[in-house]
Amino acid sequence: MDSPQRLLDETRGSSVDDVTADQVVSYIPSVPVTLERKPFIQPDQDQTLTHTGTPRANIALTHESPNGTTKDDWAERHRDQTVLQQHCDFFDSDHDGIIFPIDTFHGFHKLGFGILLSLLAVFIIHSNFSYPTLPTWIPDPFFRIYVRNIHKDKHGSDSGTYDTEGRFVPQKFEDMFSKYADGKDSLTIWDVWKLLKGQRSIADPIGWGGAFFEWLATYIMLWPEDGRMKKDDIRGIYDGSIFYTIAARRAKNEPASSGDVARMKRHQ
Repeated sequence: MDSPQRLLDETRGSSVDDVTADQVVSYIPSVPVTLERKPFIQPDQDQTLTHTGTPRANIALTHESPNGTTKDDWAERHRDQTVLQQHCDFFDSDHDGIIFPIDTFHGFHKLGFGILLSLLAVFIIHSNFSYPTLPTWIPDPFFRIYVRNIHKDKHGSDSGTYDTEGRFVPQKFEDMFSKYADGKDSLTIWDVWKLLKGQRSIADPIGWGGAFFEWLATYIMLWPEDGRMKKDDIRGIYDGSIFYTIAARRAKNEPASSGDVARMKRHQ
């Protein structure tokens, strides 16, 4: 078996097009954490998703969903929004580009959160995320969030799936499952805990709190019966498309996640 150093030397001597997955040195035995958390590497023979490290401005595409969200023409209808702006679309109910605290409250309530949790979400989100998005230096007494500047709310200690301009980075999304879920197509609460610890940046309490709140809210929204949040459901969180699905299903008293729906159909 070739040594990591030999593979590294071979890679340095090759053009980008000549490098194969077997030649990519993604870990070294002398640094155990690189072996424990292996990044996603595109298989040589699979070209469904190329240039995984290049951020996509308006589509949340993955290895399994190379065209993003196609249901109801979501990707096409939202091609003029960044993926992070699409994430906020559900909460901007009148689509005027401004999210009021009452919009966030109604949005979380439609997603299955009770009154107290919805109020807590309003406090956490608008107290932290309103000011960076404002078009002026003067604080807004209404704590509104301006969607056009939502990229300014990017915080540290997250997965890195959103870049600082609000684009979607496929490599970072795939890395979550490769690094913390052993390549499975789902995340358990324990996988998320490993992710939160693994992605922490030093001296970043706002980022730690933001990441914890976001993943807690994600788990509550999906609430998988088997404890595993499905990969495509999580992708739908990033581009916001699943919020409409969850709200519609809860209005009909149906399961929230696609995995739960599939299980329900099998038992019918």
